[in-house]
Amino acid sequence: MTPHGPGPAEDVSSAGPRPAPGPSRVLVVADSDSYVKYGAALAEQLPASWSVRIVVAAGNAVPSPRQLADAVAGTRFVGADVPVVGLGDLRRLLDGWRPDVVIAAARGYTVQATLSLVANTPQRPVLVSGIAGVSIPVLPYGLGFRRSVDVFVTHSHHELAESQRVSRRVGIPIRFELGTLPYLAAARAVRPEPRGRRRIVFAAQALVPSSRRDRQWLVEKLAETARQHPDVDVVVKVRARAGETQTHHEQVGYEELVSTLREEGRAPENLLVEDGPMRRHLEKASGFVTVSSTALLEAVAAGVPVLAIDDFGVGAAQINVVLEGSGVLAGAEELVAGRFRTPDPQWVHDNYFHHTADDTWADAVQGLLAVRAFEGLPPYRELPRSWMNSMREVWYREFAFRTGRTGWFAWAERRFLHAALTLNRGRWRLITALSGRPSPRERTVEPEPTRVPAP
Repeated sequence: MTPHGPGPAEDVSSAGPRPAPGPSRVLVVADSDSYVKYGAALAEQLPASWSVRIVVAAGNAVPSPRQLADAVAGTRFVGADVPVVGLGDLRRLLDGWRPDVVIAAARGYTVQATLSLVANTPQRPVLVSGIAGVSIPVLPYGLGFRRSVDVFVTHSHHELAESQRVSRRVGIPIRFELGTLPYLAAARAVRPEPRGRRRIVFAAQALVPSSRRDRQWLVEKLAETARQHPDVDVVVKVRARAGETQTHHEQVGYEELVSTLREEGRAPENLLVEDGPMRRHLEKASGFVTVSSTALLEAVAAGVPVLAIDDFGVGAAQINVVLEGSGVLAGAEELVAGRFRTPDPQWVHDNYFHHTADDTWADAVQGLLAVRAFEGLPPYRELPRSWMNSMREVWYREFAFRTGRTGWFAWAERRFLHAALTLNRGRWRLITALSGRPSPRERTVEPEPTRVPAP
């Protein structure tokens, strides 16, 4: 199978994927609740005979036992031990268990820190990564963190084309392959239960909308919806309860906002806050609403009518660029009226709902395993050697694994690294200003139009 991206890996499978010699060992490294869910679901697309283990990096977003159980629901990891590992633990696991495949299902700096532990030899594991959810617009720094992987899994024809375009533009050659967003298989099995009280499910997000004022406005619209439809439960589905962490830090939680509204006597009884697996909520949903949560795709797969609120705008900051042309973007007045939608069929095909026969990532991994067995793998791409990149590597490991240094040394190291990174950011801002070129962030928040390939 021909790989979809540029780079040295392009010709390793030119003769087509050959069966790997026997069942393989796969290590999934995650670092937050959403990435545990992503990594566990992605592993379900690999052969059932393969031995798969999942671990969580001991960083700043370790999921609680409740979050962990929700994240692995419906996968082979239900009831399995999912240990939290430090840097030394992971190094020993790589050296002792010797996985054939490492799936770095984590935030960028954890991916970089994890892959830097892999010995760069011909018998190294096949390295895989991806992003848990919608990744349009494609951010160059996200590609940079994953420059070492052999296979970068994208989840739609649109994402595949856009990732290739950005990869070429920024000069980071990566092999991209297509894989169905792993949550969708479970979601397709959901059959909404028509009996009992109907439910409108709102999927909360940590980053969008960002301001307290906007989040408060949104909660009040949900409360208004509940008042307008007293026979329907309006459920605010949260990922984290008070004291729990999640992939992105949440400045103002919806649980707090609903609680405040209730204390003021402005929250109807049918406005609820609940946690739990999204699949469980979709089984009871008659409508689904969000700003831009990936859970919207799960709702579409489950056949639940949806609505994506666009009162905060459409753009990279709202993470909803990909929804343009879908037919599901609308204002909150549609929510209050109880009017939900089904997406445009062409948009559905181009964005996450292609036929599984189009998927290539698992075959690509098996092809690379065969190359590894017979010839050995080429070296993976490492960060260029420089004092700044050496500092970055230490900093990434500190963030990803809380390496445990204490006392004066830890304080001095953090201060030095912070100063170095601040200086580096300032240097690039100065160069950008003098050159008159837009900054990388400015370039990525206003992506160029992309023509999606015809099916």
